[in-house]
Amino acid sequence: QLQLVESGGGLVQPGGSLRLSCAASGFTSDYYAIGWFRRAPGKEREGVSCISSRGGSTSYADSVKGRFTISRDSTNHNGKNTVYLQMNSLKPEDTAVYYCAVDLNLYRPCELWAKTYDYWGQGTQVTVSS
Repeated sequence: QLQLVESGGGLVQPGGSLRLSCAASGFTSDYYAIGWFRRAPGKEREGVSCISSRGGSTSYADSVKGRFTISRDSTNHNGKNTVYLQMNSLKPEDTAVYYCAVDLNLYRPCELWAKTYDYWGQGTQVTVSS
């Protein structure tokens, strides 16, 4: 059964760091693009970053370029592959629920367009506040 589980969210002070994880199971996630999205209270869902199959290419929203880094661990620990979002120099405006999602079109390059993605995790809360 296909499953995406996010973790790593929490409360952090401005300027701090967090690493989010998206554990994928039930499919060979390395063959598919994975995206990170976020939704802040009262705002539209926003594409944050994505990584293409086998780490071929990455993309970032302008608001996070230079601060966030997406990566894959494809070593398949316990039947799970993990995609990470390293978030540095966090700002209060990064506060949101963060979701990972998978595009189930085999080998398609990643895009920061939510409609591209077929399956979503439940999300993890990130709060940046002093």
